[in-house]
Amino acid sequence: MKRLLFVVVLLSTLVLSSVSAAQSPVLTIWTDDQRLPVITELSAQFTEEFGIEVVVEPMGIQDTKDAMIRGASTGEGPDLFIIPHDNIGALVDSGVVAPIDLGDKAELFLPNSLEAFSYNGELYGVPFAVENDACFRNVDLIPEMPETWAELAEVTRALVDEGKVEYAVALPDLGYNYYPVYTAFGGYIFGRDEAGSYTSEDVGMDSEGMIAGAEWANALIRDGYASENLDWEAAHVLFESGQAPFIITGPWAVDRFKNNEVPYAISACPAAEAGGEPGAPFIGVQGFMVNANSENLLLAQTYLTEFIATDEAQQAIFEGDPRPSAWLAIFEATEDPDMQGFAAAGANGQPMPAIPEMGYVWDAWGNAGLLIAQGDLTPADALAEAAAQIRTQIEEGN
Repeated sequence: MKRLLFVVVLLSTLVLSSVSAAQSPVLTIWTDDQRLPVITELSAQFTEEFGIEVVVEPMGIQDTKDAMIRGASTGEGPDLFIIPHDNIGALVDSGVVAPIDLGDKAELFLPNSLEAFSYNGELYGVPFAVENDACFRNVDLIPEMPETWAELAEVTRALVDEGKVEYAVALPDLGYNYYPVYTAFGGYIFGRDEAGSYTSEDVGMDSEGMIAGAEWANALIRDGYASENLDWEAAHVLFESGQAPFIITGPWAVDRFKNNEVPYAISACPAAEAGGEPGAPFIGVQGFMVNANSENLLLAQTYLTEFIATDEAQQAIFEGDPRPSAWLAIFEATEDPDMQGFAAAGANGQPMPAIPEMGYVWDAWGNAGLLIAQGDLTPADALAEAAAQIRTQIEEGN
């Protein structure tokens, strides 16, 4: 059935492009170095099965985005490319990516992975992996994850008072990595419109939930239970050396913790109150997108919906680049405790906003975190200043 479908698509492509029957189209895929081996192997299988050549070329994520946008008016670039979902706002607005219809196969993906690749009510990517932060604890010091942030502060403060650790928590930042604390208290960056899409008309940086979330870290810092030095590397060293029993971080930190033989466990993050929603991290989703100006548009879309959106291809990608899969069957079947922990933390995760205005957030948010940690401004004042900066940039950008 798959072969018949591709033959139909191939013939349609040849007719539409007025290419002689002796010339088959060539699909070009750009991917980052990390996924290059598995995508190359998959594409060779595709060529062997369907007789359509696929050229896989290495291209960094930022270079891919820049090249696609620069070539928007000329139709340059590959037929397909791999990119994180949070780039789609700029790509869609530039007119360089085509929508994709998964039909019934949409049910086979994690819902929030499809949500991440949706923009203005349309799906623009076929996901294969999700990643998010989670809560890491030293199980020798914190055998069970406390249910609330208040309980976690109480337990970890006691460890400092007993002289077992230097700090109660390790804080890489008060921004991206710290987001599960904000969301537990009801904080958010951008609100959503009636269709469920992020909207820059509702900036939540100075919302009550964000302020309450920042107060949790501020109290620990002001009382000497957390460092006012918000440094990503220093925070990870504190955790892996046993000087802090808790950190919020992502899958990129697992290998270093294993290498340093840290007795860690990964889990969902605490809630603001007993029985409440666990803190929700940002979710980043990796996936394929289609060049809207591709001469092989129909074939490229079909490559994704009928070849990549299958058990076999998704399993191959998962094994070639192990991280929580966007394919529901693989996601639910994993027995790896680390992936189970990330899955639990990401169960209610929020796709990172892909609207272009997210670009105004990072510097303002990072500066606010530093002002809070160093005691220069209260959380309310620092976040109000950040929100005002973001709103001004949005108004000027429009």
